[in-house]
Amino acid sequence: MSIKKMLVFLGVLVMGAVVFTACAGPAGPAGPAGPAGPAGPAGPAGPAGTMAELTCQECHNDTGTIAAKRQSWQASAHGNGEAYVEEFDRNICTFCHTGRSFSAAIAAGQNFSQLEAGATEPSRQDCYTCHQIHTTYTADDWALRTESAVTLVTSKATFDGGEGNLCANCHQARRYLANFASKDSAGAVIPDQYTTTARFNTHYSVQADSLLGVVDVAATLGVEGKPGSHYSMVENTCVGCHLGDGANHTFAPQLSTCVKCHADAENFDINGFETAFEEKVKTLEAALLAKGLIQEGAEGYAAVADNSLDAKTAGALFTYFLIEEDRSNGIHNPNYYTALIDAALEAVK
Repeated sequence: MSIKKMLVFLGVLVMGAVVFTACAGPAGPAGPAGPAGPAGPAGPAGPAGTMAELTCQECHNDTGTIAAKRQSWQASAHGNGEAYVEEFDRNICTFCHTGRSFSAAIAAGQNFSQLEAGATEPSRQDCYTCHQIHTTYTADDWALRTESAVTLVTSKATFDGGEGNLCANCHQARRYLANFASKDSAGAVIPDQYTTTARFNTHYSVQADSLLGVVDVAATLGVEGKPGSHYSMVENTCVGCHLGDGANHTFAPQLSTCVKCHADAENFDINGFETAFEEKVKTLEAALLAKGLIQEGAEGYAAVADNSLDAKTAGALFTYFLIEEDRSNGIHNPNYYTALIDAALEAVK
């Protein structure tokens, strides 16, 4: 073949390639990845971390804070174990008597009346019950699980006492005097008549209701119920009084809080209030014993069951147990409790 023909032939091939390339369709899907190549050498090690970079030490350090809180908590009723062992498996009790049940229910927006089953295993009210432990692994984990205002289950009143709102979720009445109203054979309520039982009381934890002054026995005895100064004036209510500036986890009331208002206070018997109130309680107790309305029980005096009482007598008896269950010698709401016991003493003359 001559050189001229060879050049013409090559030119045609080039032009054909150009034409075929211009007419090509879109690229097809990528084929499978090929095998990984051999691993290269490891990179250089990064700089060593330091303790200062670990947030855990914000709580776990040499200050002894955790040890001190744990030791004082162990001495408290919340930490000694009796309450949760007795009641953990009952749905009406587990909210307050089992730490895990409490924290789970609070997260779900529930109160003690809404749990349908008891816990499957006991658990005390420990650090995790009240605090957001090991959520951020910083000091923020000391934050309370809730500080939201609480709608009391029995009265529907709102308790809004700052950090004390956490406490009010459990420390509220389970029943009022109205729960003991007498009924006829058809189940209709008999006005101004009450029938006693061995549990003629509010249940142990009535403190939130006391601070608000909302227990219905006040109206029965003609007493005005209203919040006391320890609700309206003490910052963080329950926490302010029972933990104080040092966050004392025995939960015993702290005199250091009292002296912020009662500057000369040397004990809790401020202006002799406790002494005078206790004397009135003893007088009421004696009158109830004389009338055969109370008797020795497993935990002190209990109401004699199946008595049918008029409103004033029932109110006096219920007031006695309200004072017992509140356990503050009237201090939670002094004016309210003074008026209640005076009216109760008048009713049993």
